[in-house]
Amino acid sequence: MSAAIGTGEGLGWLGIFRLGLVQTALGAIVVLTTSAINRVMVVELALPATLPGVLVAVHYAVQILRPRMGYGSDMGGQRTPWIIGGMAVLAIGGIGAAAATALMASAPTLGLMLAIAAFLLIGIGVGAAGTSLLVLLAAVVAERRRPAAASIVWIMMIAGFVVTTAIAGRLLDPYSGQRLIVVASGVSALAFLLAVIAVWGIEARQVPLRNALVQAGPRTPFRQALGEVWAEPDSRRFTVFVFVSMLAYSAQDLVLEPFAGQVFGLSLGETTSLASIQHGGVLAGMIVIAMVGIFASRTRFGTMRGWTIGGCAAATLAMLMLVVASQVGPGWPLGASFFVLGLANGVFAAAAIASMMLMVGKGRERREGVRMGMWGAAQAIAFGLGSLAGAVALDLARLALAETASAYAAVFLADALLFGIAGLLALRIGAWQRRSAVTFGTFPPGKQAVGG
Repeated sequence: MSAAIGTGEGLGWLGIFRLGLVQTALGAIVVLTTSAINRVMVVELALPATLPGVLVAVHYAVQILRPRMGYGSDMGGQRTPWIIGGMAVLAIGGIGAAAATALMASAPTLGLMLAIAAFLLIGIGVGAAGTSLLVLLAAVVAERRRPAAASIVWIMMIAGFVVTTAIAGRLLDPYSGQRLIVVASGVSALAFLLAVIAVWGIEARQVPLRNALVQAGPRTPFRQALGEVWAEPDSRRFTVFVFVSMLAYSAQDLVLEPFAGQVFGLSLGETTSLASIQHGGVLAGMIVIAMVGIFASRTRFGTMRGWTIGGCAAATLAMLMLVVASQVGPGWPLGASFFVLGLANGVFAAAAIASMMLMVGKGRERREGVRMGMWGAAQAIAFGLGSLAGAVALDLARLALAETASAYAAVFLADALLFGIAGLLALRIGAWQRRSAVTFGTFPPGKQAVGG
């Protein structure tokens, strides 16, 4: 396997890692706003926990514009300007969020207004850079390498989470508003520079002819382009699948740790350790998909469709295990259950992302950005609603049921049902990634998704 950036078979592994650094940079800025700044608002400033929750929801809500951003990159024929521009907007939003948080200590109303504007910029930046990055990756990476590339890029985003939280956590002690602004500015500036260096020149060397042809072609109105993509059966079904599966995925976030504390009587440190075990399982699942993708050209490990359905089925079983755990209580191997759930989540999420990479070009040409944007918007909306839906469902279950354990069991059962529905939806995506003896997840020769 070539390590060169450009090869006759598409982007080499070194080039894939370079593009992964863009996702690392993106994750570094985002995690600063969702972890450190969130904690400062709630702990140091003693603000209601709802406030950062609403701000994060704003960042997700604005990503409904992803299809429009993808359309812009389709019409321009270049993804690099959208990636760099998106990262610039994201960096400004990250610095603005820190400044707004510091300002809240002395001028709460003005700080809140600035925070809303900053989180809007964060959502716009993530949408523009993230959508165009995945489309570019699909365009420059050979089809047989795309599953591995998608997993590698997502793992590198998690690495951005880990590195940023570890370093920023130390730099922020002792806390002051000025220190928060300095750290956020440094992280945002370095992340932006890293993204520019990582993406620079890759697209120009890989797809210059296609860019020239796209720029010379006729311009289709956005609504027509979106309608054409929605009319493709597999694109539409995959959008619904992404929404349902990511809704199930995110609905766990605010429920699992309280469950371990209230039903099993674990301390804060113990529930945090369980969360780490779950996240370790997610990372392990993503690594499994990366390995499957890397060795798929030489062995038969099934298709990304199969791994996605299998991951959903495993997540369904893992949630049902937690239903049983809620009734058994202390003595149940909760750590193992959390790891299995994380592993299933990692497998299905990475396989679904890899499937996006494989499907984005299967359909009408010059609609890759719109197609990826539509899926990204479904994912963002699901994430925005998921955590809230899980918390609301738990509160409603507590009102309806006498025992706390039974309330958690009802929520886990509903989440298991969502994962099961997601798996059934994936089964209906008919033209999606047939197995081939030579490549991984390709369509049979001469066949293409409906709408091409």
